[in-house]
Formats: sequence, C-alpha cells, structure tokens
Amino acid sequence: MRLSAFLYLTVLLTIFYSCNNKVTEHRQSSNSVSASEPQKILKTKMGTEVLVYSFDAFEKNLLQRKEPSVTYVINFWATWCGPCVAELPYFFKLEEQYSGKDVRFVYVSLDFLKNLETKLLPFLEKRNIRNKVVVLDQKDVNSWMSKIDKKWSGAIPATLIYNSKRRVFLEQNFESSEELEKALNEIID
Repeated sequence: MRLSAFLYLTVLLTIFYSCNNKVTEHRQSSNSVSASEPQKILKTKMGTEVLVYSFDAFEKNLLQRKEPSVTYVINFWATWCGPCVAELPYFFKLEEQYSGKDVRFVYVSLDFLKNLETKLLPFLEKRNIRNKVVVLDQKDVNSWMSKIDKKWSGAIPATLIYNSKRRVFLEQNFESSEELEKALNEIID
C-alpha cells in the first residue's frame, strides 16, 4: 500500500511540475515582445490606440523606414509641455491638409509611463485626438536621444521630418501651420 501511495504521489508531482513548466514557458513566450512590436497597447474611451514602444522597436517601426515616396513628420511632445500642446493644432491641421498624400504624421508622447492612464489618455479624450500617438518607454533618454539627432539637447517640442532623400530635425515650437508647412515642403521638394 505504501508503494502505490508513493507512486501515486510521484506521478502527481511529475504532472504538476510538467504543467507548471509549460505554463511558465507559455508566460515567457507571450511576455517576450518582438523587437519591433509595441510593449503595451492602451486605448482611450473613444477606442483610439496608443502604442507604447521601447526605443529599439520605435526605431525599427518608424525611424528606419525609407519608403521612396513617403515623408514622415514625427513630433516629440508631452502633455506637461505648454509649447507642445499649443502647437499640436498646427500639426493636426497640416495632417488633415495632406490626407491622402504620401505624408505620415506620428505624435511621440514623452509623458512619464506612470502618468499614461491618468494624464495622457484623458488629455487625448478631452481634446478628441484620434491621430497616431505613440509613447516611448524612455528609461534611459541619453541612450537614444542622439539617435534621433546628435545635436538634440532634449528640449521639446521637437520635430523630425524625413524621407528617403532628406532629413531635418527641428528643436523648436511652431507658431503656425504655415511655418510647419514651410519646413515640410523643404523636405518634400
């Protein structure tokens, strides 16, 4: 009788550890994110997705894109930055104006990760912003800032405009959509 109880317990423990290892392996594989995929996807109440990227994934998804006919306008901003918020309507107006053309606008929020659900999402909802907003998981700003532009001091707002032929980084705030359009047209032309 003791042997069969021992055998029964051994079989149960083997099954338990086997299942536990499979669960752990599944968790590890589902938690590991491809180098180009977002780390997290947040949604506003309106259903707008906000993708949270590591810098490596952001770089692979956006900064390394060189489609021959597409120009990218990447605006670095934050909800706590007054000049950033003030210029957003100029970007939105220009994005609407260039709708259907080969110009892609991306708004990179540098809001603190701990404030995404309490500050960023409510900000987007209150202003009914449905544009493409991504967030950088910016644990070590100094490790990636120079990859955007070697001269970037870290000040925002800042805008990167590039295509397969030209690239310009503007560490400034725009005073009008016309001023922004002029900078865009210098790259497109």
